[in-house]
Amino acid sequence: MSTTPDEVLNWTSYDPRESQLFNGWGVMYRFHTEPDARSGNSVTTLWRSIRQNKEDRVAKLEWAPNGGLGRAVIGKNQLPMADLVRQDPRSANCRVFNGPDGFVYRWRPSTTNRDILLLDPNNNIIALIHPTTPLRYPNYGDVYAELHFVRGAGAGVVV
Repeated sequence: MSTTPDEVLNWTSYDPRESQLFNGWGVMYRFHTEPDARSGNSVTTLWRSIRQNKEDRVAKLEWAPNGGLGRAVIGKNQLPMADLVRQDPRSANCRVFNGPDGFVYRWRPSTTNRDILLLDPNNNIIALIHPTTPLRYPNYGDVYAELHFVRGAGAGVVV
């Protein structure tokens, strides 16, 4: 599998609820968590940079009391967060979710390294998370992982 630098996002922060994903173009996505004024529960918002100093909300994760899984709001769709991390009936260490196309996608650990692979319905690797030794990037913070997108793999629905 070959990737180019534009297909890799560096992921800051050990806690992904308060992190950002960036590459050579700058910050592409940002997670920000704060208490909800109404419920007091935490809400994590995922923002996507669309241009300098301008972001669009991609998703909102409304956590249950004590930080448990609550509700996800992705675009105009709402679903329980648990639907995004269902246990794969074929393997206890894998998680599955339904993509926007209605097909089942699967996260599973690599058998050869510490990577977490995202597989499409045909078992093609379409993305992966590669854990790294924390490395400090000026203006961004410490990077704990890389998110790799495999361009041209699968149908291009999720990535």
